Amino acid sequence: MTALGEEYSAEEWHNISCEFQRIKDEHYLDHAGATLYSEHQLQACFEDLRSNLYCNPHTSKSTEDLIDQVRYRVLEHFNTDSSKYHVIFTSGTTAALKMVAETFDFDGEKSQFRYLRDSHTSVLGMRELVKTQQIIPMEKEDLLAISERRTPCRLPSSNSNSLIVFPAQCNFNGFKYPLETIECFQHRSLPSDMKDSEWFVCLDAASFVSTNYLDLQKYSPDFVCISFYKIFGYPTGLGALLASKRVENALKKRYYGGGTVKIAMSQINFHEKRDCLHERFEDGTISFISIISLLHGFNTLKRLIPSNAEEGTMQRISRYTFNLAKYLRDRLVNMKHSSGGSVVKLYSDSDYNSSQSQGGIVNFNILHSDGSFVGFAEFACMASIYNIIIRTGCFCNPGACQRHMKLTNEDVKEHYKAGHICGDAYDLINGIPTGSIRVSFGYMTTKTNVDALINMIENCYCRPHKRSVELGMISHMYKRYPMKANDIKLEMICVYPIKSCGAFKVFDKWPLTPCGLKYDREWMIVTEKGVALTQKNNTKMCLIRPVIDQERGKMTLHFPEMECIDVELSIDEDNSEIMQDSSLCQSKVCGDRIKGYDCGEKVAQWLENALDLLGVRLIRKVSSEKRFFRKNGTTNDLPEISLANQAQFLLINTTSVSWLMDKVTDWDDQVDREGLLPNVVDRFRGNIVIKSSKSMEEGAWKMIRIGPNLFKVDGQCTRCQMICIDQQTGEKTTEPLRTIAREFEGKMKFGIYLSQMNDFTKNLHVLSCNDKVEITE
Repeated sequence: MTALGEEYSAEEWHNISCEFQRIKDEHYLDHAGATLYSEHQLQACFEDLRSNLYCNPHTSKSTEDLIDQVRYRVLEHFNTDSSKYHVIFTSGTTAALKMVAETFDFDGEKSQFRYLRDSHTSVLGMRELVKTQQIIPMEKEDLLAISERRTPCRLPSSNSNSLIVFPAQCNFNGFKYPLETIECFQHRSLPSDMKDSEWFVCLDAASFVSTNYLDLQKYSPDFVCISFYKIFGYPTGLGALLASKRVENALKKRYYGGGTVKIAMSQINFHEKRDCLHERFEDGTISFISIISLLHGFNTLKRLIPSNAEEGTMQRISRYTFNLAKYLRDRLVNMKHSSGGSVVKLYSDSDYNSSQSQGGIVNFNILHSDGSFVGFAEFACMASIYNIIIRTGCFCNPGACQRHMKLTNEDVKEHYKAGHICGDAYDLINGIPTGSIRVSFGYMTTKTNVDALINMIENCYCRPHKRSVELGMISHMYKRYPMKANDIKLEMICVYPIKSCGAFKVFDKWPLTPCGLKYDREWMIVTEKGVALTQKNNTKMCLIRPVIDQERGKMTLHFPEMECIDVELSIDEDNSEIMQDSSLCQSKVCGDRIKGYDCGEKVAQWLENALDLLGVRLIRKVSSEKRFFRKNGTTNDLPEISLANQAQFLLINTTSVSWLMDKVTDWDDQVDREGLLPNVVDRFRGNIVIKSSKSMEEGAWKMIRIGPNLFKVDGQCTRCQMICIDQQTGEKTTEPLRTIAREFEGKMKFGIYLSQMNDFTKNLHVLSCNDKVEITE
């Protein structure tokens, strides 16, 4: 596709690549979520701040004047000026929409609030604030029908003000709505039930302006809502409401903050608001440092993608991102399974033949060879293995998602009752997707990024694979085989002292505590920013092998080609003299705030060298800090856990692992299947490793006894891309996650969670290998 290579010159590509070197081997494909900032752009911002003194604009006239210069630059970017539009700075598009909803004057009995059904959640939220009883959603077809009218009506002026909100570009799939619709509303070229009102148009332009040119000289919506990080990547938390002069009398703002009034008195309720619209609406001190930084964003775009004789900067970006989207869409359409069936189900409202109707977004789901859907959560896990950053779900556009997934209102409510909420990984319900996969492009996206995604889909979902002879009966497998106690034995105990590092394997016995195995997940490694580090971020963590010597009171850390280092097992938290040299740290594990003690500089330096990562620290959980197993969002009457993600114990059945290995086609050429088994077992990072006579039966267990210890089953473990990391080498693979998702029809579950039912107030408890394993219920 020659257009992809020819849009930018070789010099322009060189300049772009020099300013996004931090991307390295990552393939970033979520520009509709947030585009990437240029490294030189940031340098210019910070050099500007370092070299200049910028005061509060309420204090400094020079800062106030500079911010006005930014307003002019914003309006220039959209081909208009201050004689036609005001620039009101907000925290983003959502705040701009909220401002319109709070202040628009729905005057008159026939006032209406209409919004496109396929709108962002922030538009739907306006329904809670608008001051009219007539709140009416519009279908895509109805809005498009209005755009075809374009014949001004000679109607008398109306005493009723109405508001229509729709996106310039759908953030779900990139479809561009005709901007000619704006004029139809303003000139009242409308159906009969809408003519008896004066219409104002609010354009949600957040998705559109990120890669397209909005010409406000040609199209003049009354309100334009934008977020600047969608355009420049930096700064975040800054947007604007562009309000036309036409709306000055249609907005009624009651609250006033600092800087918005000429006079305000405290003893009596008296004030006078300022004359200029943006001065009346920008309450308090605006984000003046971020606003000044916008100048470097505009400069970066013009420098990297300069205008030419035919097109401006944004027109060039629009054409380039559209061509990328068309290239991807065409490749996806042509992907076929060996059976001839499609690999991809596309969700589009255009044929991708024109950048006038389609932006740089492609939305789809993956299909198995039998036509069933692949869950988007599985796809996201597989994409991460290939270093592809992508967005999945409904993208805060429930209307478009519901329409394209063909879900009724009753379906959506049933999904909610079943536990599905926005942003979770509940991707398939009764085989029907609850969301999809979105790919979106920016001006710095390369064809290599797109090809990486295409190759990943071909490698993971296009190749023929063998199906289990039990397929279609898997849900019944758990109930088919009654168990006898002597059929099952405990083979190995695995303690993971440091969260996400290697296992300390025990083949005799190990003490239990109220939280689980003694020393299990008591330590974790955090980054210099205090965020817990996992193998998802740094696969080298699996090569850190802790060895616990209880007699010496030491935990020795091993790493290939490095000298080992000792960490003390005991710590006297009640001894203030000892603890005063240990800094107290805070981090977060699965939503829980964790307090821990820093283990010191020596081990921190060792970890830096091992992981090749500056600023990491080893911290140990404070024993007085309690965490509990979470189930359905609550911790009521549930067992205490350490730093484990979910439960006290994870049980893995080696017979089930062996069964799974037989389904993995990538491992068919492995000569030593028995030798491979321990490696695959390690990937599942179980604490309790058993061997039974039947595979996959553990999924039906409710209660088990191992020796004298009683355990309750807390459900199956949902797997992620961690199991695709070879625990011996740190290398990433696509298996066995792909096969689990295929064999269990998108339910990526393997292994079971356990919590102990022991009474620690009376006795000490020990777990021993070769103990009998009984299924008690």
